[in-house]
Amino acid sequence: MNYRKTKIAPGEIYHIFNRSIAQVPIFLSNRDFLRFTEVIDYYRFLSLPMRFSHYNRLEADIKKSFLDELYQKRETLIEIYSFCLIPDHFHFLLKELKENGIRKFISNIQNSYAKYFNTKTERSGSLFQEMFKAVRIASDEQFIHVARYIHLNPYSSFLFDNPDRLKTFRWSSFGDYLGINNHPFISQSFLGSFFKSPTDLEKFTLDRAEYQRNLENIKHLILE
Repeated sequence: MNYRKTKIAPGEIYHIFNRSIAQVPIFLSNRDFLRFTEVIDYYRFLSLPMRFSHYNRLEADIKKSFLDELYQKRETLIEIYSFCLIPDHFHFLLKELKENGIRKFISNIQNSYAKYFNTKTERSGSLFQEMFKAVRIASDEQFIHVARYIHLNPYSSFLFDNPDRLKTFRWSSFGDYLGINNHPFISQSFLGSFFKSPTDLEKFTLDRAEYQRNLENIKHLILE
């Protein structure tokens, strides 16, 4: 049995990431990426009366009313500061708000998406590696460096050759901080407080794009 080295506790911030089994692609289209972001938005809430798959089958007007009610309650398991989705893995920078909140959140989104993906592709079995990775953020400096690492990850993973495309990449929170994307589950105030403007955050991030493609010498800030 695997045991987690990092203790996860309420009030602490963590870099959370996981990969697919054998690193096979698990996001095959924009519809897959969209499904995962919808699952993120849904399962961040504390009390849910139904699974996402049931919610997703509701009539459009009922779905909207249900989601609006969740937003008004605003009681969540976690607070999400940044994220990105890559074809074979995902990253989050988030705070645990409730006991076991991170574990419940990650378990729910992985299980929900795996059922969707397995049905769609006619496969069976686990989709994600058995245990997600968790690294506690110990300082403000580490926080902003890990946020930058996450926002640069699509470029570092060679999804595209021009780092400017990070600004319009839909499946990341970077565009949220620049006023381009609008993921309702992103809490922008904390990371934004370290910069005078979105332009400063953009410069802080993109200035290290090439450096991060040679990441070995800063992995101590990010990986266990």
